[in-house]
Amino acid sequence: VQLQASGGGLVQAGDSLRLSCAASGRTFGGYVMGWFRQAPGREREFVAVINWSGVSTYYADSVKGRFTLSRDNAKNTVYLQMNSLKPEDTAVYYCAAKRYGLERSSSTYEWWGQGTLVTVSS
Repeated sequence: VQLQASGGGLVQAGDSLRLSCAASGRTFGGYVMGWFRQAPGREREFVAVINWSGVSTYYADSVKGRFTLSRDNAKNTVYLQMNSLKPEDTAVYYCAAKRYGLERSSSTYEWWGQGTLVTVSS
């Protein structure tokens, strides 16, 4: 599976961005998809995860109510809608895929995209 993340950029606090993660492979619809982020000097942290059908999603407490994760299996793409962005959301955002389990641990994910930078100015 190859993952391509896009949509990052420089925005002001309170603005919105939508990140996309396009996947290759015919079995995309069967994969669990997650988003993680890594800020400078910090460890990679969990942001959100979605199951294969899109029915189940889980979010980090820090983004709950502001971020929404969705997927379009026909387009092999997942979307992370980020609203009410804060300076502390500044990070490189990575999408990742795995075959089973809605996990928050990055070590359980099998495939990773290259990351897209989100910068939120105050």
